Amino acid sequence: MGWLSMTRMGMGAYDTPKAYLDAQLTYEHPAADETPFRALRVLKSVYSGSAYYAAAERYDEHDETIDITAVVCLVRWNPRAADGYIFAYKDLDETCGPVETACPKSVLELLTPTSHPWALDWRRRCYRLLALKGRRLGDGDLIRFPAPMRFSDGSEHREFRFRRGGQKTVLTLTDGRGRFKISRLLERRFEIVREPKVAKTFFPAA
Repeated sequence: MGWLSMTRMGMGAYDTPKAYLDAQLTYEHPAADETPFRALRVLKSVYSGSAYYAAAERYDEHDETIDITAVVCLVRWNPRAADGYIFAYKDLDETCGPVETACPKSVLELLTPTSHPWALDWRRRCYRLLALKGRRLGDGDLIRFPAPMRFSDGSEHREFRFRRGGQKTVLTLTDGRGRFKISRLLERRFEIVREPKVAKTFFPAA
């Protein structure tokens, strides 16, 4: 499915992308003629600014759960758009194997088991990203990337020292020289190098 764009009026009573998408994924259609009962509701959703993630539950006429799957929507939100089309979205479900994998753990944990290969792969990629972002770096930690990274000055480096100064963080070379910034650092693959500790030497008092 392609992108669907709309004006403020097109969003109806909903003021935010999250509110609009939550409403679109919440419905109950009674059985009629040969059409079976269909119902869906959002158990948990998170909107990050460029993507919306939801755990959506299908249930039957007895309010029993059929399954809970993930819905991913790419979002464009510009309340000051010159043409008036302030909101656009493109919806996918996990069986499409979305590229976006920043789904929160609170949504992933609600999903029921699946055997769909693309959905399984997407869930694995989401948990892998969560594991990467969950790493904790301390001031002075040495990190090593799988391959050298090239910078705008033409230099290439693989190992860096992580430095924290208040709310700001910076990378230096292992000897403390230079200042480097790497975008989305915690989403990248690197290892934290465990350096040998040098025992302190104590001299007895004379």
